Amino acid sequence: MTNTIDLREYLGAYLAEAEEQLGVANAMLLEIDASIKRGQTNPRAVRDLFRALHTIKSLSSMVGVEPVVAIAHCMESALRLADRSDGRLSADAVDTLLKGVRAIEQRVRALAEKKPIAPPPEGLLEAIDQLKPDGAKVEGAARVILNLDPALASKLAPFELAALACNGKDGRRAIRGDFTPSPSRVEKGLSINTVRERVGAIAEIVKVIPVSVLPTADAPGGLSFALLVVTSASDADLAAAIGIETDALQLLGTAGGAIEDPWIPPEEVEVHDSPSQHRRSIVRVDVERLDDAMEQLSALIVTRSRLARAVSAMAEAGVNTRELGQIVKDNSRQLRDLRAAILRVRMVPVAEVLDRVPLIMRGLSLESGKQVRLLVETGNVELDKAVAERVFPAIVHVIRNAVDHAIEAPNERLSTGKPPDGTIRIVCSAHSNTRLELSITDDGAGVDRAAVARRTGREIGVGDGALLDALCLAGLSTRAQATTTSGRGLGMDIVKRIVVNQLGGELLMRTSRGVGTTFTLRVPLTIAIVDAFTFECGGQRFVVPVSTVDEILEIDREKVRHGPSRASKGQSRYAGLVERRGEAIPLVDLRSVFHLSSSSGELPRQALLVRRENGAMAFGIDRVQGQQEAVVRPLTDPLVQMPGIAGATDLGDGRPTLVLDLVALGATLLGRDKEHAA
Repeated sequence: MTNTIDLREYLGAYLAEAEEQLGVANAMLLEIDASIKRGQTNPRAVRDLFRALHTIKSLSSMVGVEPVVAIAHCMESALRLADRSDGRLSADAVDTLLKGVRAIEQRVRALAEKKPIAPPPEGLLEAIDQLKPDGAKVEGAARVILNLDPALASKLAPFELAALACNGKDGRRAIRGDFTPSPSRVEKGLSINTVRERVGAIAEIVKVIPVSVLPTADAPGGLSFALLVVTSASDADLAAAIGIETDALQLLGTAGGAIEDPWIPPEEVEVHDSPSQHRRSIVRVDVERLDDAMEQLSALIVTRSRLARAVSAMAEAGVNTRELGQIVKDNSRQLRDLRAAILRVRMVPVAEVLDRVPLIMRGLSLESGKQVRLLVETGNVELDKAVAERVFPAIVHVIRNAVDHAIEAPNERLSTGKPPDGTIRIVCSAHSNTRLELSITDDGAGVDRAAVARRTGREIGVGDGALLDALCLAGLSTRAQATTTSGRGLGMDIVKRIVVNQLGGELLMRTSRGVGTTFTLRVPLTIAIVDAFTFECGGQRFVVPVSTVDEILEIDREKVRHGPSRASKGQSRYAGLVERRGEAIPLVDLRSVFHLSSSSGELPRQALLVRRENGAMAFGIDRVQGQQEAVVRPLTDPLVQMPGIAGATDLGDGRPTLVLDLVALGATLLGRDKEHAA
């Protein structure tokens, strides 16, 4: 009887590992490209790229994805030649290898989506086969004999042995220096960590290997560290960095006879530099499982709300619910802790979300013929993976528009006193504990208000907010002809739909002609479960996220100022102006906005104050009922979708309750006012 193995059960692990290795491959190619522009080689990046492709090839062979195996194997051969020539690659070779990685990505994605996997692109394998190292001479290479203790050599991977076999290349030498910890050295601030930092500044550390030695006064712990490095620094500088005498250094490589191929391919081995370094235990989890956990948590929160309502009803009926009420409070705290734990698992670093942007920027620069530097500052900010996947296309659209519309051609920049290379800076920060602020700034020509007005056929009001509203009109493009990067009038409209309509965030802009433009995207860190205020308005109950409300106001009827009647213009929703800290804020009667019942002429008793870049607005309501967690469900039916409605929720009574986005609603009302005024 023959046992067969169903490889489908390994598909999830394969896709996760392939995605990770493809990310490494793209990052290494970008590093190699940057080194080429500086006129340098990058042997380590070439080896790391080889290792990533070697892993992809091995895994793809295991699950039977032969087109990926063929592409990766062909790229390995090209990198083998590059490594033999000290990591030399041309810019054209990098372009071809990027096409190879992109072809692998497409086939891995097809496998994930259960689509047919296409054979390698026509001509790609041939183009990769024809790659030659840039200015390299790979024939007649000299054999290098390593003067290395066999016990240490056995702890080195083949690619590390190859790294040490570089004696005499570009003035670099392979050297061993031993550092032995001792109390006297610790008093001088010398430890293995500080030594690694000092040596790493002047040499490439190939390996740090702990070695057992006889306990002595100089080595009381019976432990020493062998540092195997490749460097062009002097022996005196290297010895000073390690904290030893110069004659204690050992040259590892000596010239030997000629061999046909001194290159040793890297293998998949685990390397530990020292006992003090520990790998974190990481478990990959399918996003669908996290979504399921969030869904189950959402159901628990709804059940908790039902329980709280039942306990409240019992208390009103005169039942002693003191102990039961305490249990409900404990349960609420536990669910909040569980929510925080699940959200932490769902969070991904923003830096990880943006790691594809440099590759996109490189392609845009090549297509547009403009040289653009990318600067990214993300810090340690994290974002819910679901939000990250939604907001990333918006980021790409803003960057595309910046390269195609904002950044000038090199000769034009020089004529205006700017450097020929443009700059795009992406900065991320946590705007609060619930929202992420991401700004994308370019040093281009700024937005041409007159050109936008001509294309829209309407007059644009004063301020960047009015200009942004015009830019976000569907189908608007200031270009007469579409290009490969933009020009079809889809960019900013899509950005606004994603950021404002789908995520309930804010899209802001600042621009200055000849100086540049900044787009600011403010999005919630998570959208599944939010802290929300529940309030009553016109006999109906609504929910609004706490993060969007700046303040809750008590309306003093005596202090409300009424301006000229706007009823003739259809603006009776305005109840007047309220003064807050010296600022006159429009008061909007939310009952009138939604055509809800109210006593004629009666002012709202409370108001929810929201702020956006171009001012504040107060939304009058009957009363705030309380604060609780709410599970937000999106409204997918286009018949009930409208600006200002973020979704619906169940507060435990089985009735759907609308979740309002007051920031978007305020922007919509201001837009209508401008139309009426025109």
